[in-house]
Amino acid sequence: MAVFSHWESWSNRATLAGLTFPGVYALALSAENMAGAEFTWIADIIYVGMTNAKGGLRSRLQQFDNTVKGGDGHGGGHRVRFKHSDYDKLVSQLYVSVCPRRCDVVACDPTDLRVMGQVALHEYECFALFVELHGMLPEFHDKKRSPKKKALGV
Repeated sequence: MAVFSHWESWSNRATLAGLTFPGVYALALSAENMAGAEFTWIADIIYVGMTNAKGGLRSRLQQFDNTVKGGDGHGGGHRVRFKHSDYDKLVSQLYVSVCPRRCDVVACDPTDLRVMGQVALHEYECFALFVELHGMLPEFHDKKRSPKKKALGV
């Protein structure tokens, strides 16, 4: 399985390597400073996501940020915002780790297409591993534990 980066604070996410590429990312909430810590499958992980978009991980993480600030564009971000409406408090405890995969997402090269498929598979492998370790999906993947505001008719 591909290797995740160290944990980085949300506000310093742009310093992570490989953000221009597709990949998988994990978000964790912790009152303790996790910046620089080695990635592990801790129970504090609240969300795992992936992207194969042209903008890479940088773009997808920005979509999440825009959504938790009150915008639109990221389903998991809606769920997080519903529970954590104070953006400043949220980001002071939010950490991210990324697992980029080098490829050209606009190419029709078989090698690049296979890498993009591996990214999607990797996300599901991450879900499976998290469930094996913790007995449930990360909080904001469980639609019953963390509904979107729209889903509640609010």
